[in-house]
Amino acid sequence: MLLWVERALAALGLCFMWAGPAYSLDRGQLAIVVNTLDPLSLRIGDYYASRRGISFQNLIKVHFRPDTSALTREEFADVKAQVDRQVLPSVQAFALTWAAPYRVECMSITSAFAFGFDTQLCAEGCKRTRPSPYFDSPSSLPFKDLGIRPAMSIAALTFDRAKALIDRGIRSDGSFPRGTAYLLSTSDKARNVRSVWYPSIAQMFGSRLDVRVLGQDALRDRNDVLFYFTGKAEVSGLESLHFVPGAVADHLTSTAGMLTDSRQMSALRWLEAGATGSYGTVVEPCAVLEKFPHPAVLMAHYLAGDTLIEAYWKSVDMPGQGIFVGEPLAAPFRTRRMR
Repeated sequence: MLLWVERALAALGLCFMWAGPAYSLDRGQLAIVVNTLDPLSLRIGDYYASRRGISFQNLIKVHFRPDTSALTREEFADVKAQVDRQVLPSVQAFALTWAAPYRVECMSITSAFAFGFDTQLCAEGCKRTRPSPYFDSPSSLPFKDLGIRPAMSIAALTFDRAKALIDRGIRSDGSFPRGTAYLLSTSDKARNVRSVWYPSIAQMFGSRLDVRVLGQDALRDRNDVLFYFTGKAEVSGLESLHFVPGAVADHLTSTAGMLTDSRQMSALRWLEAGATGSYGTVVEPCAVLEKFPHPAVLMAHYLAGDTLIEAYWKSVDMPGQGIFVGEPLAAPFRTRRMR
């Protein structure tokens, strides 16, 4: 484990050298996937396409039952076949437009769309899975270069929440926000494993933005949240926070990716509180660090100009069991003329 941490941190020195904003994903390379049997999905897809100026050719319509948290591999194979018949070769990533289903058997639905259903990306018990070639990658064309299309769900339980998420993602573009990265080292020993990285992260990014490493279980009454990483099953105080447009936040726990029926805090709570992106696992991952976002990798790519979907996906070494949620094209640190 320590060797992996050291390799990941050492690699970060290269991020600023080759992660260039001019080469990040753009709207012409993103396809929106809507479920025609889900009125909310259709409405989100139409609104996102309109706001982002995404061509009708990149609006993919599929149909499957929306009243379930998980698809079987056979059901997903049918959905994927529908997508494959419609997707253009130029498409490099997918925006999904629903909160459920969030899982395909043992995989998250965003990873299933990216890789196809693959049991090597699942694990029973506390085992590692096959890593992603996209982890900390310089690629701006993941399908062309690596044969995968990363996916992110514009997940919401109401249209108003989806609209607010989309609007603040767009509002974040090229804004170069002034904000703070909050790295919380909590009393929850099982879920606090990412704190091993925090001192190095503070040292690495301290000259670029304000980084606060705090030994506490919750953050309250802050109006400048740009990054918020913690480890707890439930996170209190979200109602007292202001997230700047484009903010990223997640909590390391077992089932935050069970978006609609988790016994722990759903990753949707971050989006509802004002974050623009989040992440959670859909089945028990154990506290295997590689299955969760590496804050330093995410921050490096995001600050270098990558879109949210790129930076988040590049931060997870083993993403098979994790779902990415948010506004995919949000790019606070990329100049608008490069859009």
